[in-house]
Amino acid sequence: MPSASELADLDVTLTARYDFAKCVALAAAERGMAYYARRRSLIVEHKGGDMQDVVSIADQDVETFIRGELAAHFPEDGIVGEEGGSGGLQARCIWVIDPIDGTACFLNGLHNWCVSIGLLVDGEPLLGAIADPNHDELFHGFIGHGAFVNDTPLKAHDAVHVREGLVGVGTTHRAGKEHFLPFLSGLLDEGGMFVRNGSGALMTAYVAAGRLIGYYETHLKSWDCLAGLVLVREAGGRQNDFLRGDGLLGGNPYLVAAPGVYAQLAALVGPSLDAE
Repeated sequence: MPSASELADLDVTLTARYDFAKCVALAAAERGMAYYARRRSLIVEHKGGDMQDVVSIADQDVETFIRGELAAHFPEDGIVGEEGGSGGLQARCIWVIDPIDGTACFLNGLHNWCVSIGLLVDGEPLLGAIADPNHDELFHGFIGHGAFVNDTPLKAHDAVHVREGLVGVGTTHRAGKEHFLPFLSGLLDEGGMFVRNGSGALMTAYVAAGRLIGYYETHLKSWDCLAGLVLVREAGGRQNDFLRGDGLLGGNPYLVAAPGVYAQLAALVGPSLDAE
């Protein structure tokens, strides 16, 4: 157990990292917007032959920028990034970044993309920043210090039944997609309704903000949601044990929700939610 002085020192260093995450997320989002304005000229690649899983020079450049800032300010920290892989995972502090979450939306001129930067400390998500330049919104949070969009505090929805709001949903071509349609069918049978915007980070932030009552994804990667998990927790929402097993590097099924509907949504997902 760390001493009181060690805890105080850690809080100071985390405050510096929190300020850093917010500033770099905004700068990276501005960099992304410059590419977004000329998206039709970007070189696009497809990952692993999946025509829906795309990456552009914008993703690569923005992640390189973020990694450079991290190396300059916190060289002792580890990092997990969508495009550049992982390193330094033995470190106490590990950054988890997605330079452009919602790349397909980005490339097709849809305003549903963002920059997501989160931090794990001793294996726990402690702070995060999600910058949405299309709507001038910076979602950010720090465990024990609250969660905000710009300067406005976030609070999860007070719904007690799925028919009282919208549920964000998503799936991929990875294993687990077979659970998607049964979930939608069950949700509709209960009088609920769903939306999909193409960005896991933004839909997680929207749960924290009370704009969505929940968000279910059949399989999500950590860079899509690590920052958002902090926001949901600080806003009073609930989440499944996403980081269990190889969740940090391999991902897992994912559910975040307002406290009054979490159990109902988890029941609709079924055993696959927390299966190893």
